[in-house]
Amino acid sequence: MNNVIEKKRTEQIIQFLNSLDIDSKRFFEIINKKDQLIICTFNEALTHSSADKIVNYEKLEFFGDAVLRLSASDFIERKYKNMSVGNRSELRSQLVSDEWLTELGKKIFIEKVIVKGPKAIGDENSKDTIIAETSEALIGAIYKCFNSIHEVNIWLDNFWEKDAELYLKAPHKYNAKSALQEWCQKHGFDLPIYKIYEVSSSHGDPKRFSCDIYLNGSKEASSFGNSHKKAEKNAATILIEKIFQKEQN
Repeated sequence: MNNVIEKKRTEQIIQFLNSLDIDSKRFFEIINKKDQLIICTFNEALTHSSADKIVNYEKLEFFGDAVLRLSASDFIERKYKNMSVGNRSELRSQLVSDEWLTELGKKIFIEKVIVKGPKAIGDENSKDTIIAETSEALIGAIYKCFNSIHEVNIWLDNFWEKDAELYLKAPHKYNAKSALQEWCQKHGFDLPIYKIYEVSSSHGDPKRFSCDIYLNGSKEASSFGNSHKKAEKNAATILIEKIFQKEQN
């Protein structure tokens, strides 16, 4: 790894890390010492493989995956001591999901500091994936610099406090496909059938794919998405919301 990062990049990284507003004196002091080993670690976390085949976020992303799961488990243990193991597992899966990581990355404007190569810069279809992966690498870098999840939790707890409560109020909104499948099994329906149609050849088009959901041969919901998975999820969310609203009335 190159142990000397140019001044402009160093200042960009420090400014970004300070913007995370992590309420830790130790974090603030270490970051602002401009130690090159620390700066190099975060530069690695914020560099895509399209820009550098050797020094990029892939290793820290792999490391960050384990850190994120441990940190989320620690949060749940402190916040929901009486929650069952099954419910803990479901909640944690939401707090460490790719969708959650993407939203985290967008909230902290991480894309502004990601170094990408020309191909990745122009690839709208991979934009959210890169944001999620870089956010996970950032989490790995924070742990690596302190060899502790303390700073990670100080930072992420602020997001999880709100997001966990939203999930627990309406878990079916976040696990729409699973919730729909469980509802069908409970009420004696065949499993839902998802039919996907490509309606656009443009990568990154939010309406590239259309999905229709059929229950016992009847079309019950439709939606769009920029991938098969997203279209299915969006359609399932619409249908399960419709079912829950009908049952509550």
